[in-house]
Amino acid sequence: MVIVMAPGASDAQIDAVVARVTEAGGEAFVSRGDERAIIGLVGDIDRFHGLNLRTYPGVAEVVRISTPFKLVSRQHHPAMSTVYVGETRVPIGPDTFTLIAGPCAVETPEQTLAAAEMAQAAGATLLRGGAFKPRSSPYAFQGLGETGLRILSDVREATGLPVVTEVVDVADVELVASYADMLQIGTRNAQNFTLLQAVGEIGKPVLLKRGMSSTIEEWLMAAEYIAQRGNLDIVLCERGIRTFEKATRNTLDVSAVPVAHDLAHLPVIVDPSHSGGRRDLVVPLSRAAIAVGADGIIVDVHPHPDTALCDGPQALVDGDLRELATVVRQFPSLLGRAPGQPLGV
Repeated sequence: MVIVMAPGASDAQIDAVVARVTEAGGEAFVSRGDERAIIGLVGDIDRFHGLNLRTYPGVAEVVRISTPFKLVSRQHHPAMSTVYVGETRVPIGPDTFTLIAGPCAVETPEQTLAAAEMAQAAGATLLRGGAFKPRSSPYAFQGLGETGLRILSDVREATGLPVVTEVVDVADVELVASYADMLQIGTRNAQNFTLLQAVGEIGKPVLLKRGMSSTIEEWLMAAEYIAQRGNLDIVLCERGIRTFEKATRNTLDVSAVPVAHDLAHLPVIVDPSHSGGRRDLVVPLSRAAIAVGADGIIVDVHPHPDTALCDGPQALVDGDLRELATVVRQFPSLLGRAPGQPLGV
């Protein structure tokens, strides 16, 4: 069951509802969006019905949700949500198409700034870059840690691009959040429930990648873990799933975009870099993402991909990046979308 509070409902009104549910032996989890708060209830549904919560001040609606992912479901939130990132409030949502781009891994200040400038020239409004890199091999480059976060912060100052970066450990959530504008949960942590709860409590937008072997329902349940801890500013990212096919790094499930849009009110973007794993596939997969209604893409960019410490073969440079810029500038408008520019730009 979900209680939808009216726009402008006060903290006291929300607290009163939570207290009544708790007195009845249930649990109440408050999630606050840009416009209103939503309270998810856990416990005896029949007992909750007897509380007559609809009559409480500030309550707009009480909804019984049949799906297991209650807070992110479109059953109680039919309109698609827009998530705003950074002080400039870059939108990711149904009316825009947002390009997130940058180096897979932060290596040096010079490399990161060069990649950010390339990304911005191609139309990117958010900068991605990995300071912490969970890798399949323990011998692979694991990232610069806080040094990488400081580099990203400096590049944000130089370019104005809000920063999206991955957090891989509960112990690092506060540290990463102190530098980042948006926290990324990667495919290897998509069902790390303790980490999902921790980022849900930190108050920053979250980019949630689909687990490499996760069903769409498992992906949405991961988002529910974040939402249940108070954060509805979640963007889903389809990044390819693991199948028997070896021609590509992963198999991009383009059907996941409209299916997720049908089930949840959250924005959905696509990662054509990590799904294809090859530079020549990034632009075609980006076109496919736009065609099926993705709200944006996140791509790897590197000034010298041949010497990249991480995922060089899929990083865009020169002609490929110019082609992507044309695609991002022209294709979304065919579907009635505008570039995801910061508010007021």
